[in-house]
Amino acid sequence: MGRLDNKIAIVTGGNSGIGRATAELFAREGATVVIAARRAGENRATVAEITAQGGVISAVEADVTQPADCRRLVDGVVARHGRIDVLVNNAGIADKHRRITFCDEEWYDHVVRTDQYSVYYMMKYALAQMERAGSGSIINISSIGAGGVAGVAYSAAKAAVNAMTKNTALQYSATAIRINAVAPGPTPTPLNAPEAVATFDQEFAALTARHIDVGLPTADVCDQAEAILFFASEAAKAITGQILYVDHGTSLY
Repeated sequence: MGRLDNKIAIVTGGNSGIGRATAELFAREGATVVIAARRAGENRATVAEITAQGGVISAVEADVTQPADCRRLVDGVVARHGRIDVLVNNAGIADKHRRITFCDEEWYDHVVRTDQYSVYYMMKYALAQMERAGSGSIINISSIGAGGVAGVAYSAAKAAVNAMTKNTALQYSATAIRINAVAPGPTPTPLNAPEAVATFDQEFAALTARHIDVGLPTADVCDQAEAILFFASEAAKAITGQILYVDHGTSLY
């Protein structure tokens, strides 16, 4: 028996990095997975690979910074599968460690819309469906950057994700709907590949690195996926409103 047998799960940003690892693990554990992302080619490749492994998966091309796309995604999954049991709000971008005086208004808005507003939109529409079903699990992907050790926009957005997680969990604490967050530490993904890191504000990145123990081992995407699976599964049925740091202790500064 799989830990997510007969569950219907949405994973946003599910065609790369942590999202793809989560989609693969969920499918192996028996879930019917729907990934949502903007890049159609990567969506098709992910679906093909996981299907070849025996998983049940489909993809929806969607921009989760847009409330209409989020509503369409949620309504479509419910129309096809009848319900949503698990939502993983993984879609996000890095903010290149831009300090406040190097962060223009357009960039700040772009990061916050992607990393914060998308979580708000998806939770809002999915929770309406979970209320009807009477149960569900939402896992938001935060970051150790919520503690301020990233660029100003990313730090603000991820701190908001933590606050939304706790606030919404409180709202549903008397029900079988649970909302938790996983906060990855340094994890190799396309967002922090060497060519991406080369575009970061190097001076500020070096400054923030002084406040974390960067000599510790890094987690990988499979470590993050396992933590997400824990919150999605019945093993965490009594847990809500929690932020789980998966960072080899990097945030213990």
